[in-house]
Amino acid sequence: MASSSPRHIGLLATLVCAIAVSFTSVSGDVAGGGSRARGPITTSGGNYTKVCDPARFAAAGLDMSGFPYCDTSLPYADRVRDLVGRMTLEEKVSNLGDRAAGATRVGLPRYLWWGEALHGVSDVGPGGTWFGDVMPGATSFPLVINSGAAFNETLWRAIGGVVSTEVRAMYNLGHAELTYWSPNINVVRDPRWGRASETPGEDPFVVGRCCKHYAAYDVDAWNGTDRLTFDARVQERDMVETFERPFQMCIRDGDASCVMCSYNRINGVPACADARLLTETVRRDWQLHGYIVSDCDSVRVMVRDAKWLGYSGVEATAAAIKAGLDLDCGMFWEGVYDFFTTYGVDAVRQGKLKESAVDNALSNLYLTLMRLGFFDGIPELESLGAGDVCTEEHKELAADAARQGMVLLKNDGARLPLSAEKVNSVALIGQLQHINATDVMLGDYRGKPCRVVTPYDGIRKVVSSTSVHACDKGACATAAAAVKTVDATIVVAGLNMSVERESNDREDLLLPWNQTNWIKAVAEASPTPIVLVIMSAGGVDVSFAQDNPKIGAVVWAGYPGEEGGTAIADVLFGKYNPGGRLPLTWYKNEYVSKIPMTSMALRPDAEHGYPGRTYKFYVGADVLYPFGHGLCYTNFTYASGTTAAPVTVKVGSWEYCKQLTYKAGVTSPACPAVNVASHRCQEEVSFIVTVANTGGRDGSHVVTVYTVPPPEVDDAPLKQLVAFRRVQVAAGGAVEVPFTLNVCKAFAIVEETAYTVVPSGVSRVLVGGDALSLSFPVHIDLATS
Repeated sequence: MASSSPRHIGLLATLVCAIAVSFTSVSGDVAGGGSRARGPITTSGGNYTKVCDPARFAAAGLDMSGFPYCDTSLPYADRVRDLVGRMTLEEKVSNLGDRAAGATRVGLPRYLWWGEALHGVSDVGPGGTWFGDVMPGATSFPLVINSGAAFNETLWRAIGGVVSTEVRAMYNLGHAELTYWSPNINVVRDPRWGRASETPGEDPFVVGRCCKHYAAYDVDAWNGTDRLTFDARVQERDMVETFERPFQMCIRDGDASCVMCSYNRINGVPACADARLLTETVRRDWQLHGYIVSDCDSVRVMVRDAKWLGYSGVEATAAAIKAGLDLDCGMFWEGVYDFFTTYGVDAVRQGKLKESAVDNALSNLYLTLMRLGFFDGIPELESLGAGDVCTEEHKELAADAARQGMVLLKNDGARLPLSAEKVNSVALIGQLQHINATDVMLGDYRGKPCRVVTPYDGIRKVVSSTSVHACDKGACATAAAAVKTVDATIVVAGLNMSVERESNDREDLLLPWNQTNWIKAVAEASPTPIVLVIMSAGGVDVSFAQDNPKIGAVVWAGYPGEEGGTAIADVLFGKYNPGGRLPLTWYKNEYVSKIPMTSMALRPDAEHGYPGRTYKFYVGADVLYPFGHGLCYTNFTYASGTTAAPVTVKVGSWEYCKQLTYKAGVTSPACPAVNVASHRCQEEVSFIVTVANTGGRDGSHVVTVYTVPPPEVDDAPLKQLVAFRRVQVAAGGAVEVPFTLNVCKAFAIVEETAYTVVPSGVSRVLVGGDALSLSFPVHIDLATS
């Protein structure tokens, strides 16, 4: 979503919108008793916490009893119908933009829809969320890519609960609204994408479990192509299999309340004017219970940048609303804010749009606000206040999230953990932006943090004799001498938001600013192997470090948020045993010459020499660290009593067998596959994995479960993640981890025709990866009689 400049666009940018409903229990009073700055709703000089307050109506010269939309005994749908029915066309249209004007005549206040909460409450946007007076800041968690690396749904829910609680507390104090457009759940198809920090990674299943930009969006600005004019040419199979899947999971399974469409076109049609995507797929097929909003300025982009069909502002407005877009997020440009409120009345008056379509859009919007308590309040949440923001528990959760998301990439000779008892002096080397990372660690779409603990702060708490040696000019003048006199050398390096961010894709996968050369020089000068900490979102080609024996350990810290320095120190000095896994493949830099970002295909393309994308399809030789890679300070083993799992799938009389594309020379069976859409999907495969910790340290471990399609099926994924669990295992102990896989969800593949099918034959369950794994066959028999 655009944050400042109008030059922000995506492929099929769909955001899944979080709303401040709060997962946590409510307790305590508003801090300081009288510390409320103001209520969230201002009317006639008074401040109120809900729309349907009799005193608020009276202050406006209205009698609330005459407005059935405030009658709580009526169903929400009836109340919204009454509200919308009372409004004039002009009043209706004035509420179709993110700065909704309200309608004073009928008691409806204004509302600011645009809110950001990517990894904590943010003040990005037109002022609906703001910090100051009693609310100086909010908890700033690690970036979403870090959370993805934790592979821990319990952690994700806890972070969501804290953000939701803090938003609601700020709302009660007049510092926030109720709708927040987060997170970004696009798959990181290409390692150069600038917005990798905002997403959970490259796997559609992981991304879907995390629940912002709707499908096929991951080109921002690359090699002369930007998202404002990009037309993503996407095959239907890839749409179903990869680009749409996270959104389907979030909407259908997670009941997300909002979807954001992007700036770009898909196969020639702007995402925000595509009725097949918005109305047929999102609302009808996936049963969205909420509203659809444009990425900010997307409707204007159709006219100004894409020049789609030569449409005027009136025509683009009509097309988008008819396609199913409910809300136009806008930005000021040449005197116009958003297109809907500017051109909506003319679209109806000129016969290009039915007024009933406007009614439908408003109904979706105000039904959402009723669910959130905007009209009636939610009594059990009204006690939340300043004392519920930036609590010690919230800051500790931010630190724990940072710890869980850190990935140990290399650890030759058990260089880590460092001993706090034996290491009495440390040389901390790097650019000041990374050593004293008050800005870099917070990443993009951040608000005002409660506090910031930098790597220097964290390490110095462990080793008081920590000297800093800055390398801001591309060289480290004092470092070579300093490393000879200390017990340990820690280098902090990486990227920042000037290199990878919204509207800026990367040209290569290398460390910028001459970092590689001075890191190698520092390593060569050090009498003991150095430790390298990398801050980045996307992968970085650090093969120079992986292959260098004088660089003993490499830790990926991502962008770890306000408590990142504490987490880095805890991992380096062994207070925390790292257990994170890479949520995307790290490639060597040679990858960027093999395939352009604008190629949307996931599978290898022999004609063009493209090696494929992501762990599911990549067949090249340029992988540095695979998806799911991550080391720790102990050792684990797997065992399972399941050695095979036969499954009989009864094909009903109402069903038809589907054809599959087989490799050359393979004879097709009588019933190659069954269509998931027509099958009852009750078959399951259950098994238990025993995870034993055979080392000397307690540790957490991520158990990943993949399925591998039958080898005779052509063009199928190499493997696909279908489940994961993060478990804590004591040293010398073992934990049983049960899994139950639904056959339709776990073993299905998307055939060339874009049908999602379960293939007959022998698939496999693969647990783990890298050096630790176990597997067993699953024979799926499709019984037609």
